[in-house]
Amino acid sequence: MKQGIHPDNYRLVAFTDMSNGDTFITRSTVQTKDAVEIEGVEYPQVKIEISSSSHPFYTGKMKLVDTAGRVDKFMSRYQKHLEGRKK
Repeated sequence: MKQGIHPDNYRLVAFTDMSNGDTFITRSTVQTKDAVEIEGVEYPQVKIEISSSSHPFYTGKMKLVDTAGRVDKFMSRYQKHLEGRKK
């Protein structure tokens, strides 16, 4: 790396995907209060909601999040729509 162009606090940071628990280490300047120990070394930890290890685009798996039965409600309305078209 070129000298003198990166901030002083550019260091190794552990990012933890909270949806599946995967952790990866990369360099970052992000500020964090948490820390995690990985293989005997303590790293600052950033908790993220989704990463490439859990995102449907990268995993190829669709994951439906059902909030208060919204998916079921949609499926029943869609089924009624399909039945109406068959007549």
